[in-house]
Amino acid sequence: MTEMKFNNDIEFALSDMQDHDFIPLISQEDEEAMHREKAPEEIPLLPLRNTVLFPGVVIPITVGRDRSIRLINEAHKKDKIIGVVAQKDAQIEEPNREDLHQVGTVASIVKMLKMPDGSTTVIIQGKKRFEWTEMIQEQPFFKAKITEFDEAKSGADEKEKAALHDSLKELALKIINISPNIPTEAGFAIKNIESLSFLVNFISSNMSVDVTEKQKLLEMTDLKERAERALELLNKELQMLELKNDIQSKVKVDIDKQQREYFLHQQMKQIQEELGNNPVAEEIADKKKRAAEKKWNEEIEGVFLKELKKLERMNPQSAEFSVQTNYVDMLLDLPWEEYSEDNFDLKHAQEILDRDHYGLEKVKERIIEHLAVLKIKGDLKAPIICLYGPPGVGKTSLGKSVAEALGRKYVRMSLGGLRDEAEIRGHRKTYIGAMPGRIIQNLKKIGTSNPLFVLDEIDKLTRDMHGDPSSALLEVLDPEQNSTFYDNYLEVDYDLSKVMFVATCNNLSTIQPALRDRMEIIEVTGYTVEEKVEIARRHLIPKHLKETGLDESHISFSQEALEQVVEAYTNESGVRGLEKRIGKIVRNRAKEIALEEKFDTEVRTEHLHKILGASREKDKYKDNEHAGVVTGLAWTPTGGDILFIETSLTKGKGKLTLTGNLGEVMKESAMLAMEYLKAHSEHLGMEQEVFDKWNVHIHVPQGAIPKDGPSAGITILTALASAFTQKKVKKYLAMTGEITLRGQVLPVGGIKEKILAAKRAGIKEIILSERNQKDIEEINERYLKGLKFHYVKEMIDVIDKALLKEKVVNPLKVA
Repeated sequence: MTEMKFNNDIEFALSDMQDHDFIPLISQEDEEAMHREKAPEEIPLLPLRNTVLFPGVVIPITVGRDRSIRLINEAHKKDKIIGVVAQKDAQIEEPNREDLHQVGTVASIVKMLKMPDGSTTVIIQGKKRFEWTEMIQEQPFFKAKITEFDEAKSGADEKEKAALHDSLKELALKIINISPNIPTEAGFAIKNIESLSFLVNFISSNMSVDVTEKQKLLEMTDLKERAERALELLNKELQMLELKNDIQSKVKVDIDKQQREYFLHQQMKQIQEELGNNPVAEEIADKKKRAAEKKWNEEIEGVFLKELKKLERMNPQSAEFSVQTNYVDMLLDLPWEEYSEDNFDLKHAQEILDRDHYGLEKVKERIIEHLAVLKIKGDLKAPIICLYGPPGVGKTSLGKSVAEALGRKYVRMSLGGLRDEAEIRGHRKTYIGAMPGRIIQNLKKIGTSNPLFVLDEIDKLTRDMHGDPSSALLEVLDPEQNSTFYDNYLEVDYDLSKVMFVATCNNLSTIQPALRDRMEIIEVTGYTVEEKVEIARRHLIPKHLKETGLDESHISFSQEALEQVVEAYTNESGVRGLEKRIGKIVRNRAKEIALEEKFDTEVRTEHLHKILGASREKDKYKDNEHAGVVTGLAWTPTGGDILFIETSLTKGKGKLTLTGNLGEVMKESAMLAMEYLKAHSEHLGMEQEVFDKWNVHIHVPQGAIPKDGPSAGITILTALASAFTQKKVKKYLAMTGEITLRGQVLPVGGIKEKILAAKRAGIKEIILSERNQKDIEEINERYLKGLKFHYVKEMIDVIDKALLKEKVVNPLKVA
């Protein structure tokens, strides 16, 4: 019973129609006369998109499709009789016969109007129902043979019909009265309809149900069934309207309630002011009292008083009041010029560092130097410390130990995945949900302006459309600038010069160069087997005993067992994997105690397989018996590792093939090595033509892992020299170094990690660039125990030192 609007062929133009044009009142005699009229055997069919025409009902339609316009013009010139059928899918622009319902309504064209926009509006009236049986034509419009669709005799008597008639009228009038969208003239029309059949048709035509439901009503032959179905649909519509009106009335009540509460609050405010008991005024007075105790300078005090006066003038009910309150509270909560007292007892600091971290002498020495400068000079105008090294070596915990040694508060801020600059600098307070950056938030939380601030994973900062946080950190970590750090939310400078910043990272290459320049890099390398065993005894085992509620009487570890866990079940620079294995063993003991099983107090090597499973196969040196296979040393973000360069030769035309997921730098090293060997073939005792008669294939195992860098240069050179001379490489030998076309061996980085990897793999001799000797001298002697170093300047020296001086049984010859 709502106002209907349709597209194209059936858009109503109600604003241009008079009510009596489309809501006619026909009598029962008129209706019976329409039923007696004989329908033609053949009739043009007009498809309607979004509505169904019922007998006796008049509707206006806007004709838009070419086929429909031709049909209307043709019919209007002749007898003005057409057949109207509904489309099955309203989205189809040009329907076929399969897209039309079988049952429709014979209609007569009452009036045809040309509208101001150039379209044609036709007023049609339904006569009687029909069913088309055969489609005669589809162009220029549909034409079909039809049979009349007479109503079946209803089983209802006159009393039932009258009751249905009254019920339909009553429900329809209720809907009209409570719906704001239905014109009052519709109620007049409903009241004056006498025929039950026409009443059902009129209501069905104007009901707000979909076309499918209306088509079902049109196809019902029994009048009683149609009336009952229409009554059911009207009931649903009435319930929906009542629910809708109920919701709207509740919303109106809520708005009225808010207005009422506003006026009451205003009255309460006036009463409280008269009584001298205003909570807002008390809150502002409390803020003034707290401000008087702050140690801020005149500039900050002036900003605070200005913002407080602005808060006093604001209406407490306005949205800006809470924003201004939060800002004033933030100014009060920050520790302006509030510092904790430093403990500059460097012996105490050394004890703390030694207690918490075994090894790492160079790192601890640099930290003590830093604290010594701070003690003497009294400020931190020095580079920010950045602890660089593989995961699990204790970078973050070093910062915690330094904080304890100094007696400072400890703050840790993880930067991994941070991509929004506002996380560092904050949002402007004009934005909804604005807040200061995480630097200022942490200072507010910790309550001092000189904590030890750990910026964890600084190499994992990212950037996106919201800005570059690594650039925002430039001001934070620059000692010349951070005394006037500007946060967008505070809008005033904050002094960060007394904060001791300690950054941590795993990979220096991903840190912005300008940011890296502001930090002093302290390399935290991995641990030897002996150090890991000692760390396990001092730190990891007591930690897990405490976590599981056990003590030393329940479990102990033999020296051999700990060494076995380190060597056979872990392969890393740090101790994170070792900690997991120790935790597994201790939890297993807790399970045995809980289940009251028998166990040996001491964990020995024979127990490890049962608890930890099979040991992991590590990259150990393989005593190869083949020429062309060489062991190299590599650096990875998780520490050092060894790799094998394998070379094979096949007869061909000198083609070079590289496999193993190698990067561009390693491919260039292979080409350099090949050209060098060609240029120095006489030194190796080879004929120059050999290189043109053999194809070379270089492969680095573990092809799923990307490999790149120049440090494998001398390894590739040695592998090629070994393959072409058929001389084997010395046993237990590894090497690392960059090569040049001139024949020089250049130094490479990550020496300590590579040496630790070599020791883990069982290597005994290492070839390095002579310029790497200074790196070896900086390494503690106990790391170098059992290793022999060969320092070289020229690439030819590498070959001389690496290859065995043996006589070759089957040297390569020119075919």
